[in-house]
Amino acid sequence: MATPARSRPEVPPSANLPWRRAALFALLVALVVGALGTLYEVNRERIERNAEAWLARRIAAVLPQGSFDNDPLHDRIAVTSPDLLGTSQPVPVYRARLHGQPAAVVMLPYAPDGYGGPIRLLVAIDFRGTVLVVQVLEHNETAGLGDAFAVAGATWLDSFAGRSLPLSATGPAAWKVRKDGGEFDQFTGATVTPRAIVKAVQRALEYYRANRNTLFSPSQEQQG
Repeated sequence: MATPARSRPEVPPSANLPWRRAALFALLVALVVGALGTLYEVNRERIERNAEAWLARRIAAVLPQGSFDNDPLHDRIAVTSPDLLGTSQPVPVYRARLHGQPAAVVMLPYAPDGYGGPIRLLVAIDFRGTVLVVQVLEHNETAGLGDAFAVAGATWLDSFAGRSLPLSATGPAAWKVRKDGGEFDQFTGATVTPRAIVKAVQRALEYYRANRNTLFSPSQEQQG
């Protein structure tokens, strides 16, 4: 006599609910992560394009009109000199040329010892080694300290234009604030920040003078 087959006990639908919920949750997470990744890439590319356009306008504005005919934004090298450029990271240098000949550079060094932390600068230098423009790109100074260079109409940074290093290391010590015996005014009630910026610009000039020829070479990266 044949033994009747035993029927498998039915699994109640409610027993599968935790697994279904987990699978649905995992699917939702994957969709959200994918959407965020796509959004990030779109925004990143847009931000990079905007930053590049802003920098191109800034470079064009600090170089004298008619003094170059290339595209400095894309005639760029990265240089490394922690002692003179204020950071261990590569510093971009944008090179301006006129009829193929070197005309000027725009460097983005740091003043590492600002009162509120590192201060990122833009320093434009003509081929002879004379400062064209100094600007502050990033800083963490308090409102009072930053007013001398960060608010509309501030003129303190204008005092750098037209200056260069002395011809020898024994020349006059002009590259200091007046409190230290130099020729640069300090801010009212503050010396740390202007001292840091003056020193950073001086060291950028020292780097330029020591490396001028190689800065304009075709090499894609210089170390110093």
